[in-house]
Amino acid sequence: MKTSTLLIVVFVGFFTLSLTAQETVWFDANWQKTTKDKGEYYRPSPKKIKNGYWIIDYFENGQVQMEGFSTTKESGEEHFDGLVTYFHSNGKTWHKANYVNGKLHGVRKVFYKTGELKEQGKYKEGKREGIWKVYYKNGKIKEKGKYKNNKKAGVWKTFYKNVY
Repeated sequence: MKTSTLLIVVFVGFFTLSLTAQETVWFDANWQKTTKDKGEYYRPSPKKIKNGYWIIDYFENGQVQMEGFSTTKESGEEHFDGLVTYFHSNGKTWHKANYVNGKLHGVRKVFYKTGELKEQGKYKEGKREGIWKVYYKNGKIKEKGKYKNNKKAGVWKTFYKNVY
């Protein structure tokens, strides 16, 4: 009697693991759904938290590619809220951006593959707004100007590496 009970528990555990594994979605280089053998990125079933989902996408090698909170879990229909962070394949941060109700809102930073700040600016309801700066790898400003309603406005300055 004990042996048969044990077999049932093992079988139920195996069945649950099989169902979970089937919820992984694979993406090709263009983030289109594909099969595992053609995939470059994947997303396990997002974890349900409060009124949404914590989404983590991975490179094929298991390195985290992106993580953030979304009120929806369907790929391609994410509605992010809060900080979303993207990573280079080497594990260093590539892009940090804040979202409000699915739109970019607040500071956005982009980083070089080696970790240095590359670009920084603000969004307001999905549009670039305010002062934006682009940096050389050495941290010096390469370009600086303003955006108004998602368009470059006023004078933009370009600085050359050897002029400091």
